[in-house]
Amino acid sequence: TNGFLNDYYDDEGWWALAWIAVYDVTGDRRYLETAENIFEDMAKSYNTTPCGGIWWDKAHTYVNAIANELFLDVAAHLANRGGGEKRRYYLDLAERQWNWFDASGMINSNYTINDGLTTDCKNNGGTVWSYNQGVIVGGLTELSRASSNKSYIATAKKIVDAAITSLTDVNGILHDACEPDCGADGSQFKGVFARNLQILQQASPETRYRDFLVKNANSVWTSDRDANNQLSLIWSGPVEVPANASTHSSAMDAIVAALTV
Repeated sequence: TNGFLNDYYDDEGWWALAWIAVYDVTGDRRYLETAENIFEDMAKSYNTTPCGGIWWDKAHTYVNAIANELFLDVAAHLANRGGGEKRRYYLDLAERQWNWFDASGMINSNYTINDGLTTDCKNNGGTVWSYNQGVIVGGLTELSRASSNKSYIATAKKIVDAAITSLTDVNGILHDACEPDCGADGSQFKGVFARNLQILQQASPETRYRDFLVKNANSVWTSDRDANNQLSLIWSGPVEVPANASTHSSAMDAIVAALTV
């Protein structure tokens, strides 16, 4: 895990998912073991906060949605790739984490997910970011597969439907509140939503999700592409110049998702 652990548990969760993806492609268990070791560092934080769940950071400053969603998502992924005691260990953690998250208050009355919790463990009313809607959907889809419990799919679809209602424009194109200046991190958020919706769509297809992904991919290609075929931040257009690796890879997530569903 040298180089893949730092002071932020969400960063570690992204690395764990990346190594699981490499394992899925190669079948090389070294990559899966790296993901397991990263997860164990995240697990050291489990249930150590006043609110439950895990901390966002090792300085213990914030309990937020993304770190806790990634903890669930990685645990569910690992449950689906392990056997025996390992599988039971990861599945138990994933189910307990979801039960906590569901009751934490971060899912608001609109069934969208705010950014995190206050110091007294209440929904902080923070921005409804697209990636916070996406990661939990991917995690619930993996958890449904691991547990053979279809209710997790139903919940994932409620979150997707709420996100599409809340975060799209009149033409059905996805946006984040930070546009047109989302920085290096925020420019990735919509792509995270698209690729996790792809995971759900492949597990339990819905025409409305296919149509959403195709519409967004087409908009990226026709309205968010510069003369060098680089893809920018705002999927509905206009093109924000210059595009960069973050905006391009995020927009590619929408195109790849549309092509696979």
